[in-house]
Amino acid sequence: MFAQAATAQTLNIPFGAGRHRAEPRRTPASFSPDQPHQVVFYDANEEIYAQGEQASALYQVEFGAVRLYRLLADGRRQISAFHIAGEVFGFEADGQHHFFAEAVGHAGIRVFRQPASETNWRQTLDAALAALVRAQEHLLVIGRQNAAERVAAFLLDIMERQNSDREVQLAMSRTDIGDYLGLTIETVSRTFSKFKSRGLVRLANTRTVEVIDVGALRAMCD
Repeated sequence: MFAQAATAQTLNIPFGAGRHRAEPRRTPASFSPDQPHQVVFYDANEEIYAQGEQASALYQVEFGAVRLYRLLADGRRQISAFHIAGEVFGFEADGQHHFFAEAVGHAGIRVFRQPASETNWRQTLDAALAALVRAQEHLLVIGRQNAAERVAAFLLDIMERQNSDREVQLAMSRTDIGDYLGLTIETVSRTFSKFKSRGLVRLANTRTVEVIDVGALRAMCD
């Protein structure tokens, strides 16, 4: 059902139409509705683009999630960003990708290959600024020394981006979260367990977290 990128077809459909999977919690706004694009479906862990490749397009997540990462010299992976439904990625200042981009799970991605025009330049600028703000906030998060602070900030960030009051849907694994926050998978799992034992969250399953005490998590991040 999910075609490889090489067999993707250009689909002139409204944003969100013709999906093969359940709707995300938030219906994303169209990035640039007048701009030609392709809708490409990716399997879990499938590469969207590689570090070092020419940057010739912008990408918007229609459903699913995407991770951006680099491989460090010692072979470890450092995830720099997650992108969820409605968010745009692929911005580069020098025409070359500096990170790998992969689908976290099954994902649908809109690929915009034409440059910004008079009708969509504002949308492109707004999307680029939003990505910059998220990158700056991520630097602040990983600068925290306390693992609980990092995990709390991560949960609150995803909750806000999903427009949810309490429930957080995590497309990413505990390993992904650890590579994003600069923590081991054991530390991430222990922190979730501590939050649960303190009554701060309820873990419905490994991918669904209900935040019970939002104030307590926010207090950790102050």
